[in-house]
Amino acid sequence: MKSRIFALGMALMAITPNIRPAAAAIPNMIPQPDSVTPGEGSFTVTAATQVLCAGKQADCAWVAKYFTGLLKRSRGLQLSAGTGEQSGAISLRLSAGMGPEAYRLDIAPGGATVTASTRVGLLYGAVSLWQLLTQNNAAASSIEIAGMHITDAPRFGMRGLMVDSARHFESAKFIKSFIDTMVWHKLNVFHWHLVDDQGWRIEIKKYPKLTKVGAWRTPDEAGLKDIDPATGHPRPYGGFYTQKDVREIVAYAKARGITIIPEIEMPGHATSAIFAYPELGSGTAPIGVETGWGVFPQLYNVDDKTFTFLENVLTEVMGLFPGSYIHIGGDEAIKDYWKSSPKIQAQMKALGIADEKALQGYFTARIEKFLSAHHRRLIGWDEILEGGIPASASITSWRGLDGGIAAARSGHDAVLSPEKPLYFDWRQITGAGEAPGAGRVNMLREVYDFNPSLDALTPEEQRHIVGVQANTWTEYLTQEELVANAVFPRAAALAELAWSAAPKDWDGFMARMPAQYGRYRAMDIPHSEAAMKVKVESRYEAGRGAVTLSNQTSFGEIHYTLDGALPTALSPLYSAPLTVPLPAVVTAAAFREGHILSFPTIARVDLASLYRRDNQDMKFCDGRGAAVLDDAPPSGPRAVFQVNAVHPCWIWEKADLNGVSTITAAVGQVTASRKPGPMLAPSTPDGELEVHLDTCEGERIAVLPLAPAVKNDAITTLQAALAPRAGVHDVCFIFTRSKPDPIWAISWVQLGPPARP
Repeated sequence: MKSRIFALGMALMAITPNIRPAAAAIPNMIPQPDSVTPGEGSFTVTAATQVLCAGKQADCAWVAKYFTGLLKRSRGLQLSAGTGEQSGAISLRLSAGMGPEAYRLDIAPGGATVTASTRVGLLYGAVSLWQLLTQNNAAASSIEIAGMHITDAPRFGMRGLMVDSARHFESAKFIKSFIDTMVWHKLNVFHWHLVDDQGWRIEIKKYPKLTKVGAWRTPDEAGLKDIDPATGHPRPYGGFYTQKDVREIVAYAKARGITIIPEIEMPGHATSAIFAYPELGSGTAPIGVETGWGVFPQLYNVDDKTFTFLENVLTEVMGLFPGSYIHIGGDEAIKDYWKSSPKIQAQMKALGIADEKALQGYFTARIEKFLSAHHRRLIGWDEILEGGIPASASITSWRGLDGGIAAARSGHDAVLSPEKPLYFDWRQITGAGEAPGAGRVNMLREVYDFNPSLDALTPEEQRHIVGVQANTWTEYLTQEELVANAVFPRAAALAELAWSAAPKDWDGFMARMPAQYGRYRAMDIPHSEAAMKVKVESRYEAGRGAVTLSNQTSFGEIHYTLDGALPTALSPLYSAPLTVPLPAVVTAAAFREGHILSFPTIARVDLASLYRRDNQDMKFCDGRGAAVLDDAPPSGPRAVFQVNAVHPCWIWEKADLNGVSTITAAVGQVTASRKPGPMLAPSTPDGELEVHLDTCEGERIAVLPLAPAVKNDAITTLQAALAPRAGVHDVCFIFTRSKPDPIWAISWVQLGPPARP
């Protein structure tokens, strides 16, 4: 049954409808163009339509080939490219007098013409034409587009995405695919986080141990069982990019109008380098490349030999990355080792440096002087402001907007990248079945609503806000598809605020998004549809199921069925909570103007499901945590645990315990990534899952020994009797343990449902 519904659902979702936006003159394009004027008639593209450059220009020919490839992949329509001019063609023209990324696009019955002064402007115009031709993603032998005139140019010169390849290594193939997807959003800066405590990811020929040693770390608990037959030892976890890899990726990005800014962290986040070359450190040497998450004390020392090392590294980095900016990190530099080092304290005294923040300022200034001598600009996270920075330095403001404001007022350029709402490793939504990610949430609407024009700045100061950037840290994004899923579609909202100067219109943006989802599907880009997907919530009520339907954005209208059939625009319209007989299958989806917006949600509502809770539907007892992908089994589906690593404890709010006599829990283990809080002492050597009534200090009503689960890295199902209790109560679940690693986590909990009429 499930496979049939899935197949029908995929067939249904294969075609994205041409949904008219709120403003009829604005086609389904992301980001919204600066100006769209309706024209006369229409133009039909068929396999006979040619894509022509006015002359034999290599840049134009490259764009023509790229455009025809996009259309072939997305609509199955193969066009030929050539040179010359003729009626009924798509013409690509390079003409002086326009901005570096600006373009014009004219659609008329006699053809389509893209005009720009640069290769990247021509590319962006071609991407816009491709979007006009992909208002849906069904295979087509002909596509008609309305006549119109578009003039377009970006709001900001720097429109960026950062990917952290240090915590988890992504393949060169993935990085190239990611760069292509950036192009389709008219994003032009790829900030590449290549170095951190957990790995050094770029080959430096003068210092081979950086990748021979620093690129690899001890695998997690499950990985320890993956033995390399050649060595008899567990396979180390990691990887790195050779200089050949980097040159290919840089060239790939450059061809697509994207500048790569490499980040080489200093003075902190340096464990991987210091483990490879301990003489670079300023305190106790690390015993390995870091395997956990957090902020660690390893800092480079400040002697001349270390600066020589850093300058040699940066020399090779500059030889690989031709862009003007080099990012040095500079964030979260814990100064404890500097404070406790007699040698460093003596250096500070000799240099007349008052404190450790000023010492970081000295460190930054020395690196900036070196970069400037090589005609490069230093950029770092906003912490570098605290010790003072040279006049030419720029910052990436991540701790809110204060850093960007302070930098702009001081005459420094700044890129706005506040964690709220531009950290894309934060989850897009919570709930059962959602993807892993950091503990907090940045919704699509929050990204769209961010305003990079700061009222606190004068117009002159605002000119120092040179761009916006979203960051994707990968502590909890262990697989490449999870990285893409976290970024898209939030990158569409980022693109809109970074490119489009037009007034914001959330409903208009959302009306244009179904076509963008269709492009993601057609181009096989992993992405989240959480913003439009229907959430089904249910509870037991007088022998029936009380069902509530919603979606995160409240966009469109929800239609549903109760017989397992896929909903259509003619299915019942949801307007109030439903009461359904048990069992029932609720299938629901959001629609707009009669067209489906996202893949349908299918939920079985029966007595068992009403007495079951996924870990992501329970709340933490204390603080917040993260949604972590299980590290086992080695292949196949894995559980996602919402867990607070410091205090792994959950509360099922308002559980109906009437007649309940048993409890079943699916539990698993994850490697400890942070220092734990106080641990509850176990009663048995392997520990237990305790169940408490009302509060975590309340009556213990069940105990599930963990012994059966200890040797299983994947999910283990435990069952125990539950002391009968009447009424509706909060129920607390907490693990006892004698050691901090591993961390135990709940996947789901099932209360033995009572017999109900």
